[in-house]
Amino acid sequence: MPGELVRVLVVDDSASVRSMIVKALEREPSIKVVGTAASGITALDAVEKLRPDVVTLDVQMPGMDGIEFLKRIRLTHPRLPIIMFSHLTQRGAVTTLDSMFHGATDYVSKPTYTGGADAAREQVRTQLIPKILAFKREGAPRPHPAVARPAAAPPTSAAVTAPVRPALPPRTAAPASTQEVAVVVIGSSTGGPVALDDILCALPRDYAVPVLVAQNVPKMFTPLLAERMSARARVPVSEAKGGELVVPGKVLLAPGDHHMVLRREGTGIVTEITADPAVHGNRPSADLLFKSAARIYGASALAVVLTGIGKDGLEGSRAIFDAGGRVLVQDELSSVVWGMPGHVAKAGLAHGVLPVKEIAQELVLCVRPQWR
Repeated sequence: MPGELVRVLVVDDSASVRSMIVKALEREPSIKVVGTAASGITALDAVEKLRPDVVTLDVQMPGMDGIEFLKRIRLTHPRLPIIMFSHLTQRGAVTTLDSMFHGATDYVSKPTYTGGADAAREQVRTQLIPKILAFKREGAPRPHPAVARPAAAPPTSAAVTAPVRPALPPRTAAPASTQEVAVVVIGSSTGGPVALDDILCALPRDYAVPVLVAQNVPKMFTPLLAERMSARARVPVSEAKGGELVVPGKVLLAPGDHHMVLRREGTGIVTEITADPAVHGNRPSADLLFKSAARIYGASALAVVLTGIGKDGLEGSRAIFDAGGRVLVQDELSSVVWGMPGHVAKAGLAHGVLPVKEIAQELVLCVRPQWR
């Protein structure tokens, strides 16, 4: 895609919404709308005939809805970027979250038209165009994990019989501290929910350290994501509210559109939730979470950077690296988009560049040193 126009197919059952999206996208000189489709069935044909670089897809359509379209299209086009449109309602959030686990690459909220057609088009422009251009900048996504996602139960810790040795980073890194890991902090964005699910489902019920996550999702999505993951994982997963004591074996997700950092309070460590400005366009910010972990835990902090667009987590990983802690990043092959982990790896800050499944195994092994 670099140096070329990004070819976009717009799929929505509403003629007015299709027209609005097309008009918004046509104002961007780097984007060319190559066609529209009013249903999932016609969209399947349009993808084959028009060969778009990106598809925008309505979640709820009569006949073949967005979820069914995703299941079908991922069989033949595992790398095609597909951006879902969803109403930010409870029902819309549930459906959109389901779409992420069935192959959607990313999502944007549908405009409400409360401010008129011009405001709706501007909302589309500010949300959708940066995501489309990011795919051009970062390159086409890898095959979505949903394509080969097993339906089997999550692995048990007993199945891990040998340590996974981290790959060498692009430049020689200072050795990670031999100090025992006391906290795991994770940053992720595009494609992150599926990768997080793989990791959290691998953790044993008695996981010996706390896990804090900055996943870039809208505010309404976080409780649903936590509920879904908690139902599948053996460790409890919940949305952080602020002021919680950070304890072993508990996973806390930063609430959507808010930062989460750690601070000392008496003899304990608690979460702090803020609505401070976004950092490099991200709120929650992995950088802020990682830096707070580096200040408090130092060499006993372990950072994980998963799939996502942009550079969030780069400076936070540097802080943990400089404090003597350890940094693991998802490899390019298992990432939907190798932006966030790629920047950390290329900066020479990663002690391991691993497939997401092996990151999950390594998190179990490094917290259970007696297994080595």
